[in-house]
Amino acid sequence: MATELERVRELVEPIVSDLDLDLYDIERRSKVVRITIDTPPGSDGGISLDALSLATRLISREIDHEDPISSAFTLEVTSPGLERPLRTAAHFQREVGKDITVRLAGHAVSDGEARRLDGKLVAADDTTATVLTESGDERTIEIDAVDKARTVFEWGPKPKPGKGPGNTKSKKSKKKPSQTTDQSPTATTTNPKTTMKEKQKS
Repeated sequence: MATELERVRELVEPIVSDLDLDLYDIERRSKVVRITIDTPPGSDGGISLDALSLATRLISREIDHEDPISSAFTLEVTSPGLERPLRTAAHFQREVGKDITVRLAGHAVSDGEARRLDGKLVAADDTTATVLTESGDERTIEIDAVDKARTVFEWGPKPKPGKGPGNTKSKKSKKKPSQTTDQSPTATTTNPKTTMKEKQKS
């Protein structure tokens, strides 16, 4: 029998595919079900806020109709952002050629070995990833031994004092779900059916 998240994946994948997008990840943290979608590998740009909003509406409607999760939850549909987490073998395979930073689990590090790796991801398969470190050495690691990993985005020079977008204040709307207009947009919605169940229990 499929788990609840596997059932969510079965519902989401056809929707994302029809929109010519890529299902990057699905995870659950406490009462938040986070669905991460992106443009297909090799695309020139990231996902737009309009595309993300459309995907959110379609996914929310389908999940509301099929009700694959038994308890109350909040649905969050987001993009992976500029510095994206690497949790699965597919994530590593997708980001070959990118600069990454990796922290290995303590049990996976031998005496004298560095727990943290920084460098270019030069190869990845279903079980391992190879990193060309800053010292010029290649190190192959087991993906299951990774505690935390992400891609690294090279930010440009800092703006001069008094200039640049960092000095512009903006007001956050209290009426809309959390949405951002930067390079990592997010749309959040609470599933109506599960919310109703939660109220009936209280």
